[in-house]
Amino acid sequence: MQRKLISLAFGALISSSLPALAADPIKLEVGISGAATDVGFFIADKKGYFKAEGLEVKMTNFDTAAKMVAPLGAGQLDIGGGGPSAGLYNAIARGIDIKIVADKGSTPKGHGFQPLMVRKDHIESGRFKTLADLKGFKVAISAPGSGSSTTLNEAAKKGGIKFEDIEKVYLAFPQQVLALQNKAIDAAFTTEPNATEAETRGAAVRFMGDDVIYPNHQVAVILYSGTFLKKNPDAGKRFMRAYIKALRDYNDALKDGKLAGPKADEVIAILTEYTNIKDPAVYRSITAHGSNPDGFVNIPTLGIDLEFFKATGDIEGKVTIDQVVDNSFAEAVVKELGPYKPMAAK
Repeated sequence: MQRKLISLAFGALISSSLPALAADPIKLEVGISGAATDVGFFIADKKGYFKAEGLEVKMTNFDTAAKMVAPLGAGQLDIGGGGPSAGLYNAIARGIDIKIVADKGSTPKGHGFQPLMVRKDHIESGRFKTLADLKGFKVAISAPGSGSSTTLNEAAKKGGIKFEDIEKVYLAFPQQVLALQNKAIDAAFTTEPNATEAETRGAAVRFMGDDVIYPNHQVAVILYSGTFLKKNPDAGKRFMRAYIKALRDYNDALKDGKLAGPKADEVIAILTEYTNIKDPAVYRSITAHGSNPDGFVNIPTLGIDLEFFKATGDIEGKVTIDQVVDNSFAEAVVKELGPYKPMAAK
């Protein structure tokens, strides 16, 4: 009898501990830029989508996406979000295993969130009328081999001039606003909310959105570390499921390029909680970035950018888009959830 009781007690102890063990979350290290394009991460965290997938996500801010490459390659970061720059392609060419797996920020029609800002005095004097007038201008972009450099190249082509005809000035986006105000530069490709701030200060005019200059440009992406993929591919799918659910909430907050859709209040509240911008009116006024609600990246524009980086000598090794892009996680989630349907159509 005593042996039976001990056996039952031991069995009860084991069975009671199993759910606790099974419920232990998978811890993920995620690099973010702290920008509005991180909104998918923020929504998934705030609304419990990560938690529902059994994930515990720790988000760490980086000054630039370029600084995420080394820790992603070393497996210190599992996931990152940033621009598909020449630095990323160079790392992959050197054998560092990183994959582009989803859209983070892009420029579908109406979502020109990194517009060409031209000094107001140049517009008023008639010095600047068309993209051809960029010739000889000092134009600020974030960095060589960056997404803004490829947008500038597309602007040059549309204006019938060459990339080399434009004097590039490399400045962080917030610094570009001050440089426009001080007339240290003539124009800039400045991302939101800095573009709206430059307008508000009267320093510059929003001449043309990058959705017109470079439609559907893949400006920012989600990156998976190769170490993470080898270690726990199932966690990669869980993360993607939570992320795509969040992207769909974000898209339900959009209307006519603004955060003015049915879920706008909810998404703006999350952005003001998770970013340094605490005034909801700022988010209501800016041109919002696009993010594919099914997660897929725009492969053609990635290819255009890669060829441009090669042409400018920013790529040092051999690398192809097929080596870099893996849409399989987004494909698996969309197959499970079905394609996105806007909130009004549900």
